[in-house]
Amino acid sequence: MRHPVRLLMAAGVMVGTLITATPVQAADQVVLSKGHVDVVGVGYEDGELQLAVHDESSGDEVEYAPESVRLHALPAARTTVPDDPAYAFLGDAGDKVWILPETQNPDLLWAGFGAEELESGVLRDDTVDAEFLSLQGPGKLAVYTDDVFGSPGSVLVDSGDGLPDTVTLHAGDHTHANWAFTAAGTYKIRVKLCGHLAANGQPVHSRTATYTFKVLN
Repeated sequence: MRHPVRLLMAAGVMVGTLITATPVQAADQVVLSKGHVDVVGVGYEDGELQLAVHDESSGDEVEYAPESVRLHALPAARTTVPDDPAYAFLGDAGDKVWILPETQNPDLLWAGFGAEELESGVLRDDTVDAEFLSLQGPGKLAVYTDDVFGSPGSVLVDSGDGLPDTVTLHAGDHTHANWAFTAAGTYKIRVKLCGHLAANGQPVHSRTATYTFKVLN
């Protein structure tokens, strides 16, 4: 499914260096568990789209290859599915669910999407598709935004009804969403970027990256 989402501009200057994209073992991974982190950070360089994790938790941005990072959902993220049919995609009312919230909580990871490094005019329609290809883990993943009333607005990714799901991002923009996991344990999420060059319509893409989330009970 395709899920376009208009992103909000983020303040701040983008700095940092992308660490090697070579997959690493879990023992070598940087653990990120609190603060501002753009999980799906997008760039374009040397004819290819680039995926990175933008870590702004310390105030200065550092970029990591997705395989270099383990993203934690701490026990404080655990809650229960509300008794509201709008949340049925998370499970039955009262079921446990771990949510990294769309609104910043200093005690949890604030996980977002960042396309600030994409310049306007490079890609057709100034858009790039983040394709969530597959999920391995003990439960389901849902990425969704809230509406003005605090209820689910758009469900961007829902492994419960099958993957792949596609989130369309706009060049130069930035946003956050709720990242919900339905069970504790380790999740592996495969993501790839796809787009077309504005100049000639030529397709461009990133490599397929694997993100690791650890949900703690």
